[in-house]
Amino acid sequence: MASSNKSRVLIVDDHALMRNGLEAMLATEPAFEVVGVAADGKSAIRAASELLPDIILMDVSMPLTDGIDGMAQIKRLHPEIKIVALTFHREDKYIHAALEAGADAYVLKDDSRTELFAALTSVLGGNSYLSPSICNKVVAGYLSGGQNETEKSSWEILTQREREVIKLIAEGKRTKEIAVYLSLSPKTIEKHRTNLMRKLDLHNVSEVTVYAIQNGFTSD
Repeated sequence: MASSNKSRVLIVDDHALMRNGLEAMLATEPAFEVVGVAADGKSAIRAASELLPDIILMDVSMPLTDGIDGMAQIKRLHPEIKIVALTFHREDKYIHAALEAGADAYVLKDDSRTELFAALTSVLGGNSYLSPSICNKVVAGYLSGGQNETEKSSWEILTQREREVIKLIAEGKRTKEIAVYLSLSPKTIEKHRTNLMRKLDLHNVSEVTVYAIQNGFTSD
């Protein structure tokens, strides 16, 4: 049985090798206990509520409900849970979106093991943490007076539900499949699709798919 002073960790990533690698690495550290894994944002939300971990290591881009929306929903339900965004994405739009969704730390997958554990220790101590690889860029972005707004505009323009719909469309799901996954009617899905296409000035499914891929709505 795990010691009560161990920090409970939930790992969320759509790549099995990454999940397994993180789990093996954390198993070597006596201060941590992996209590569960998940492969997408929707599963992560459910697992967070069931397991109530102390901290979640979570990818930013995943199939179905993505990491950004998953983080936001988990933080609304369980603000006490710490979230470390762990991703390959170093672009401003992902960094800002994750932090706005409630991530307590942002770490790159090509950072060192030392950096990851520094992030875990920092957020568990009540602080935030940014990978040194992106820290200067984030500071420069804020000091520039909002030059990065256009890069993250799609996250702000679309509602959470519209972001889920555009992601599923780009992953090749049909209206009925999306309706079943989101527990909505096909008519409602069509309405969301019409709204997001109007907002983004897109005119067919092909344009929606290309836009979703180019703007990070699909998994990495």
